Amino acid sequence: MITIILISLIAIALLVALLPQLVTRLYTLPRLYSVANVPASPVAIVFGAGLRRDGTPSPVLRDRIDTAVELYSSGKVQKLLMSGDNRFIEYNEPGAMRDYAISRGIPSEDIVLDYAGRRTYDTCYRAKHIFQVETATLVTQGFHLPRAIYVCNSLGLPAVGVSADTRQYRSFSRFYWELRETVATLVALWEVHISQPVPVLGNPEPIFPKGAQ
Repeated sequence: MITIILISLIAIALLVALLPQLVTRLYTLPRLYSVANVPASPVAIVFGAGLRRDGTPSPVLRDRIDTAVELYSSGKVQKLLMSGDNRFIEYNEPGAMRDYAISRGIPSEDIVLDYAGRRTYDTCYRAKHIFQVETATLVTQGFHLPRAIYVCNSLGLPAVGVSADTRQYRSFSRFYWELRETVATLVALWEVHISQPVPVLGNPEPIFPKGAQ
């Protein structure tokens, strides 16, 4: 009897943990594109992914920026919204993203920085309410896209996604990301549909004049 109860509890726990992943992945499928076939959009939102010790973008973050550069260079987007963490003076994720994008040939005037994009939820929320983005292309790795696309759309920001998987990542890294994403997706659905927290805000900073998108 105890064994049956234990197995049942484990099964329920797995269902609770994995169901959000299934929901977001199914939701995302018709909204996934490549650089070549993604519909044109005014803005590409690039999510932060950490810096190296020297303050430059991590390899994962460089892949995201490189993909955004491709979108811009091919005329698929007009502006790049670089969203990351800048809670500490010595850690400026959006600034490092901008510098790398400029080194890849993106004009500085077409790069917009969100210094309070600490989490995916915050980035999507602020893109809509602070930067007044009306529709966007999200740029991140495939493991992160389902959550990002689901959150942005659920917060009222219509978005599609382009994968930034431009290389083979280490198996351990993949395993860690997928494990982390399982928990993060569960939290994301709770926030979107139940707790609905309000992130750090401020005065509106529209990327485009009203009605220009």
